[in-house]
Amino acid sequence: MHHNSKEHRALVQWAADCAERVLPLAEANGDKRARQAISAARGFAAGKNSVDHARRAAEAAHAAAREAGTDAARNAARAAGHAAETAHVPAHGPHAANYALKAVIAAGGDDEAEEKWQDERVPAIG
Repeated sequence: MHHNSKEHRALVQWAADCAERVLPLAEANGDKRARQAISAARGFAAGKNSVDHARRAAEAAHAAAREAGTDAARNAARAAGHAAETAHVPAHGPHAANYALKAVIAAGGDDEAEEKWQDERVPAIG
C-alpha cells in the first residue's frame, strides 16, 4: 500500500473514526492533544496535511497518554496517536482500533458492541 493511495487514506479515516469514539475519555482532564492527533489524521486522509504533521501530532498524543491519570484516558490518547501514525505507517490502523477497545473496557463500556462497530466499518484493503 503506497502512501496516500485511496486505500491508505480510507484506513487512516477508519482509524480516526475508531479513536474519535473514545475521545471524550482522553479529554477528561481538558487535554487537547488526542483531538489534535485525530484532526491531523483526518487532514492527511483529506489530502490537506503532510505525514510529518500527522507524526508530530501522534507524538504529542502519545505524550498525553504517558501523562494521563487513568487507564481509560491513556488508552484513548494512544488510540488517537496510532490513528495519526497510520498516515505514516498503515499498519498502525489496527492499533488505533485496539487501543480504542481498551479504553472502552477501562471505562466499563461495551467492548463487544464497539468491536462490532469497528469491524463493520474497516475498509477493504488490497
